[in-house]
Amino acid sequence: MQAKRLIFKNSTGDRAYICENSIVVEFGVCRNGISTSDLNGGYKKDFKTAFNHYLSQENIDFLENHSINDYLLRQSKILGIDSDFTTGLLTSAQMENACVVTKHYKNLEVSAITTAGVRVNASRAGDSASYYEENGEFHFDVGTINIIVLTNVSLEPGTLANGLVTATEAKTVALNNLRIPSQFSNGFATGTGTDGIAIFSNMESKNRLSNAGKHSKLGELIAKCVIESISEAIKRQVWITKESQCSVLARLRRYDLDINEFYNNIGDKEEFIKSLQAAARKQENVAVTTSILHLIDEVENELLDKKVAYGLADSILENNCRDYPIQKILRFWINKFLS
Repeated sequence: MQAKRLIFKNSTGDRAYICENSIVVEFGVCRNGISTSDLNGGYKKDFKTAFNHYLSQENIDFLENHSINDYLLRQSKILGIDSDFTTGLLTSAQMENACVVTKHYKNLEVSAITTAGVRVNASRAGDSASYYEENGEFHFDVGTINIIVLTNVSLEPGTLANGLVTATEAKTVALNNLRIPSQFSNGFATGTGTDGIAIFSNMESKNRLSNAGKHSKLGELIAKCVIESISEAIKRQVWITKESQCSVLARLRRYDLDINEFYNNIGDKEEFIKSLQAAARKQENVAVTTSILHLIDEVENELLDKKVAYGLADSILENNCRDYPIQKILRFWINKFLS
């Protein structure tokens, strides 16, 4: 294996290293797991390692003429690990921006090793598809949330699947907490189009648990590890934080509008934009914007009548916003979506 740098170790002897463009997790115990990877995907026993790999543009070009499984087999060989006993995830996120979170409760221990890129490929379940696959031929964009979850307890295949569902739901919570927009619709993202996850249990443990859902302590720890690690990985990779999202402009970004149409009707654009940027950070303006956007969402989801929502949005804007640039841009949004 190439030169490697230790970034994580746990009570079961697992060790995670950054090795060139990959994070390699070497297991200290015999592990079973479920992976979404093309390499040993689904349920499998006797995993010895798992890895998360950064795809450079050069390697993306390689994939145009090779299968993902072929690429992962090649990468396993480069990393010096046995491809029969590993599984690998692919991403465009830098390994240096990975986040590792570990949680404990009594004898339970759960860790999540996460990379996250959401600027290009964030999407909402049910958005229009990016490709149609037939006979194994398709193209994809890479902007991915990859999660490797480790537990110190023994889990049967069904419980592992239960934990994978919990981790997936937790991913959606993390994105919703940051109000990450879908790049393909006006909704909030629930993930990206190429997310990967692998979850593993300790086959040597005498502590065998039967549930990893939201009511269980194991499920709680899985979810908390995933939420915290995704939030921090997003911060490191694309600099999106709760603070950066507390902005009128950040909240409006998820709506597909030609903003140039709005600016065409503005006289002194430079001065207007300066005033808009200053006013956009005021929390009262963010609150007004969020309230109006929620009404737009209710109409788009056919939960409110458009006329009712328009009247309420108009009242909110007139009675609660004093900054002209915010009034102007929110009026544009109201007229586009509710009139």
